[in-house]
Amino acid sequence: MQGTLFVVSAPSGAGKTSLVHALVESTPNLHVSVSHTTRPQRPGEENGVNYHFVDKARFSAMLNDNAFLEHAEVFGNLYGTSMQSVTDQLNAGHDVILEIDWQGAEQIRRQAPQAVSIFILPPSREVLRERLVGRGQDSEAVIQGRMAQATEQISHHVEFDYLIINDVFEVALAELRSVITSQRLRHDKQAERHLDLISSLLS
Repeated sequence: MQGTLFVVSAPSGAGKTSLVHALVESTPNLHVSVSHTTRPQRPGEENGVNYHFVDKARFSAMLNDNAFLEHAEVFGNLYGTSMQSVTDQLNAGHDVILEIDWQGAEQIRRQAPQAVSIFILPPSREVLRERLVGRGQDSEAVIQGRMAQATEQISHHVEFDYLIINDVFEVALAELRSVITSQRLRHDKQAERHLDLISSLLS
């Protein structure tokens, strides 16, 4: 049975990565697609786990080979999702979740219109800034840049299937999990999954 592709986007600092990590940890048969990026590796990150960290030459070569399902430049760094990796997981029956920005989500809609998209909002601009500062990873100049970009990013929420406000983490996580569950309970998925049961009930 074909898996479902989920796309999660949010402005930087909205808590997308933490939510997706917690979701995958607590949800069977849901896998995060590990993106390729040219941005520097941050403390605590692992190559091949958080991202595939590559240089610009390698990224350009993959781009020329049409190896990406989507790609984007964000804050001067390049990001891309491997088409082969996602296709292999979906064909194996695994649900796949992508953490990408709105530009990537737009590309996914064109190439995989059946994908389910989710946008995560912070409860306020003040909280967004607090979370960016609290990460302790970026300079004040970078934080100001991310805040300046947030308005444009947030304006694209209307393009997504689901909208979640990450105010209380546990509530947002439960809402995110409910989206996954609802898609798994769609009639076409359930009918294929329980074909033998349905046949026996009708015999």
